[in-house]
Amino acid sequence: MADPLMLDKPTADSNLEALGYTPELSRNRSTWQVVFMCFILASVPYGLSTTMIYPMAGGGSSNMVWGWILVSLIMLCVGASLAEVTSVYPTAGGVYYQTFALSPMRYRRVTAWICGWAFVAGNITITLAVNFATALFLIESLNVFENSAGVGITEDFQAYQTYLIFLGITLICHIIPALGNKWLTHLETFAIFWTLAGVSAIIITILVVADNGRRSAKYVFTDFSPQSGWPDGWSFCVGLLQAAYALSATGMITSMCEEVRQPAIQVPKAIVGGVLLNFIAGLFMLIPIAFVLPDTGMLANLASGQPVPPIFKSATGSSAGAFCLLIPLLMLGIICGVGCVTAASRSVWAFARDGAIPGSKWFKQVNRRLDNIPLNAMLLGMVVELLLGLIYFGSTAAFNAFSGVGVMFLTLSYACPIAASLILRQRQDIKHCSFNLGPLGLFCNIVCLAWTMLAIPLFSMPTFKDVSLETMNYASVVFVGFCAISAAWYWIWGYKNYAGPPTEEDIGEAGTGLARE
Repeated sequence: MADPLMLDKPTADSNLEALGYTPELSRNRSTWQVVFMCFILASVPYGLSTTMIYPMAGGGSSNMVWGWILVSLIMLCVGASLAEVTSVYPTAGGVYYQTFALSPMRYRRVTAWICGWAFVAGNITITLAVNFATALFLIESLNVFENSAGVGITEDFQAYQTYLIFLGITLICHIIPALGNKWLTHLETFAIFWTLAGVSAIIITILVVADNGRRSAKYVFTDFSPQSGWPDGWSFCVGLLQAAYALSATGMITSMCEEVRQPAIQVPKAIVGGVLLNFIAGLFMLIPIAFVLPDTGMLANLASGQPVPPIFKSATGSSAGAFCLLIPLLMLGIICGVGCVTAASRSVWAFARDGAIPGSKWFKQVNRRLDNIPLNAMLLGMVVELLLGLIYFGSTAAFNAFSGVGVMFLTLSYACPIAASLILRQRQDIKHCSFNLGPLGLFCNIVCLAWTMLAIPLFSMPTFKDVSLETMNYASVVFVGFCAISAAWYWIWGYKNYAGPPTEEDIGEAGTGLARE
């Protein structure tokens, strides 16, 4: 008997052809598998753990808990807005294609170009941030073991050693999706149960043992002790980067639209469902940690920028116990890296398919021997990540740049189709879509655009007011650098040659769904 879900495949492929593309990727994901991938792309317990330095500097426990709730509600609005638009235009181009389709004819090429480069750059830099964070987190996890009092076993690590660990993690996170694409859904399903078991073990252990005692509920929800040197309000906003980073992958799942059977239904549901699932997971992780926090001033000024290993060691009173609790997070970091590599490669491939990246003819190819994956696009992303990782040799705060710029680019890319739909089309394109939220959708659109105007300047700022060349936040430098490359390539080649995604006229003239270079 035929699988009823597979009966939807011809319809999904026909719809994709109607949008101007020939189906090339394997549609092997169910709705729940897409939700699971949304969860893995965020890997909230891991993402929150590697960026806890921000709320510790921004204001402490209340900044961490209430910042998570605030940003989760904002990202729910962003996710709902993206879900509406994706239900109309479900392609691997994601927000890039949507921006082109919703923009006026006169400006659609340049708006799609801006959004596409922001989306691709965001996917690559957030993947870089995840893999680099795993390297830093691993090193600090090893430091729960000490050579002498207060001196961890990797305290004397040089920058090149950290980079080599990052290199190894990056290679692992690319080899797995390159060689095992057909098993990724099983890995993502496993990750759900691994996260549940790991987080349960963490919160039960630290709350039961609590070697240094437990904080009061009043402290957890009301204590605000800024360490950043910025005014209190701005300091609180700086602490929001933890939550924004953990939920920044909300829209990356749109790149997987051509690998699901009912993309116009499954992906919008997965976007919203993923945010809700991540919100709950974040609360279960953060509140118990807040109850066992040691001195936040000490945590905010750690040279490693990784407070969680010291928190676990303080809570358990044992180096071995702390390391055992860190293992689930380290494994989740690898799985998150695999998910980000997968999504990023699809975004690069989709953008190259329309000729917008130098060398597009090569990067738009799909490798048939490896289960129809965009291997060349995946390799491009890896090379860019490894090159950007070299920033660490000049700045110990390089991770700030990677995490901040990833959030900035992705936030900008999400806002592009939403702004076009709301401002230019008055939401007419989504009036009869399968995921139209009506007046609630309008509210979500406004929240999304307001958040974009705050997030881009906010996450360009250094975490601490007093900075040096080594501790400066270089997110703005990377942001401007990608923008300069994009603008230069548009001036050199794009203005005369880039036509954007295929239109109905192209389909009619060519008689095929093949995209143009």
